Formats: sequence, structure tokens, C-alpha cells
Amino acid sequence: MKILLYGINYSPELTGIGKYSGEMAAWLAAQGHEVRVVTAPPYYPDWKVWQGFSSWRYNKRKEAGVTVIRCPLYVPAKPTAIKRILHLASFSLSSTFAMLAQLRWKPELVILVVPTLFCAPQALALAKLTGATSVLHIQDYEVDALFGLSIAKGERLKRWAFDVERTVLRAFDRVSTISSGMLQRAAEKGVAKERLRFFPNWSETARFRNVPREAALLRRLGVDPDKRVLLYSGNIGEKQGLECVVEAAQRLSARTDLVFLVVGEGAGKARLLELSQQHKLHNIVFAPLQPYDDLPALLASADCHLVIQKRGAADAVLPSKLTNILAVGGNALITADPDTSLGLLCSEYPGIATLVEPESVDALIKGIETVLSMPAPNVIATGYACEFLDKDQILSRFLTEI
Repeated sequence: MKILLYGINYSPELTGIGKYSGEMAAWLAAQGHEVRVVTAPPYYPDWKVWQGFSSWRYNKRKEAGVTVIRCPLYVPAKPTAIKRILHLASFSLSSTFAMLAQLRWKPELVILVVPTLFCAPQALALAKLTGATSVLHIQDYEVDALFGLSIAKGERLKRWAFDVERTVLRAFDRVSTISSGMLQRAAEKGVAKERLRFFPNWSETARFRNVPREAALLRRLGVDPDKRVLLYSGNIGEKQGLECVVEAAQRLSARTDLVFLVVGEGAGKARLLELSQQHKLHNIVFAPLQPYDDLPALLASADCHLVIQKRGAADAVLPSKLTNILAVGGNALITADPDTSLGLLCSEYPGIATLVEPESVDALIKGIETVLSMPAPNVIATGYACEFLDKDQILSRFLTEI
């Protein structure tokens, strides 16, 4: 089958959407499908185009058996609401030409990964002109996140944005997303249930099974391996609200047995560094993103995994880091309300993680104490990962269902 994957984030980005899109394309190619990808140069999560790639030139090359076409885009060093819109619009515009060039190739399946909805017209047009099946795969509800996090404001703008989103969602042959709560939200936005597909993010569960704590890795990151490690690993941006972690570190600074380890990059990292320096905190360590090969050992070396996001991001986005935390048997502390996808996961599988109120430092500290008293590894988490998060099973089922 000829499959076109279209989205702004792609491998070799190590976190978030790019990682999963890259793994999906490579897996499809390995199954014998002819796969092309229209994407941007890697820039996430540090909001800077990676060395060896250009933000101003088109590039086409073979990567892991996949033909990857990278299109120019504007990447703001400090993203604001307006700059984010310009960023997404720039990719939508430049990628239009790459999408038009696929008319002669005639894909049989066109998959648009959201964000960004700015690219929906191109995906729909290509599918219509070639007779391909069109699939919208939602990793983040970008409109919900924009208004839920107050990045964009105004009731008139909000109504217009949601009307446009509803129209776009209804235009695709299939709409898939990564959690039961996000599927329900799609239905509420007017997508017929027979067109909805559950397509969760996955884990290479075998790579994360029975991994020991690695003292050498912790030392390399500047962490005393004899201390109990409270780990946040991933993007550091608006959706997370990690200022509460710095405040928790300040309030727990007398606990010499604890250390907070923040691994990652993003637009909010400079602010966190500034806050920790202002408070002269010695119990919080910042480290860059680690190679994927080191991820199992990193996750296995944590005593508590901080899965933190603001209340306004609940069910608009789902932290992709959780899949590998569960696979490694980590004890996760999740900040979310009970009626969100994460909240429902915790209620449906008691013991899989600890759920606390978002944006509350008191709740965060209490949750940390709860998690540190739990046995490790978390067998409920590993059991769930093996049954529901295996990469081959998820991708095989998704391809069959669409």
C-alpha cells in the first residue's frame, strides 16, 4: 500500500509526537508498504532547528526505508501565541507544494497527524483527488489547548475556532486519537462514532522490561545515586506548569534524602532554571534530553515519576512519556482531575499510578510521599503495558481498522 504520513513533527525528535510518527512510518515500511512523509526539520522541544538540517530549504532523502520530504518553516526562539500561529502557518504554506507533488504518486492512504489543523485542507484535497482514504490522527487538541491554557483569548475567536475544527474533523474518513477521553471529545465535536478509531501511543515493552537502576547514569547526570530520585523527563513548556516542581523542591529542601531531576528541553526551561537559582536550591538538577538508548535505564533509576500538566491541558493533550513509565514499572505521580483520561485510567486500574489535583503544590508534595511508600517495580503498570501498549499489536490493529 502507498501510505503518506503528513505532520510537522517527525524523527529524529526524541520526545512527543515526532518520536511516534517516526516509529510508525518506519514500522509501516518494514511491513512492506511504500511510505512517504511530508514533515519539517526537527526542532522540538528546544525550538531550534537541529544541526545538519535547514529551516529554509526543502530536502528529500531516505530514512529507515521511508522517503522523507522536509519543508521550510519559521521556528520562533521564544514562542508566543502569535508566533506559534505563524510557526504552524509557515509549515502549512511550505508543505502545500510538497503535498501537490504527491498527486502523481497517488497514495492510497493519507494520514494527517495533528497538530496542526492548518494542514487539513492539503491532506483532504490530496485524498479527494487521488481517491485515498483520509485519516486524521489527533495527538493534541490544539484548539482546546490554546484556549484552555489561555494562550489565545476572546469568546468570538473561540467560537469561530471551534466551528472550524468541527468542520475539519467531520471531513475526514477516519478520526483516531490516543485515549478514551479524547475519543469522547471527538464524538462531542460531531464525529460519528463509526468513524472513530482508538490509536494509543505505544511502548517497545520488551526494551523496558526488567531494567535495573543504573547508578553510573545518575552520577553522569549529577545525581547522587544513594538519594531517592523524583524524575520529570520530557518537554518543558506551557502545558506542563513545572513551576510547581520548583516550589515543591523549595519546600522539601530540608529532605537530604530526596533529589528532583528534570531532564528535557523546551521554551519554559530558562524560567525554571532562573527560579531554582533565585531560591538557591541544591536539591534540583537539570539535565538535557538523553539518547533513546539510555531511556530505559533513566526511567528505571527513578523512585517517583512526575507526570505533570496544567488543568487546562487535561484531555486536550496526553503526556506520551507515560507509556514508557508504565512499561518500565515506574511509580507515577499524575496531576489531573478524576474525570479526565488520566483520571479514569487511575480509577479503572487501581494502583497503576497516583492521581493528585493539578496546580496544587500541597497535593503534589502529599502525592510524592504516597508514591515513595509504594513497592517497586509497579507490577500493575507493567501488566497494563504488556497487555495494552505493545507497539506491534497497536500498529497492526490500527492498520487493519482503517
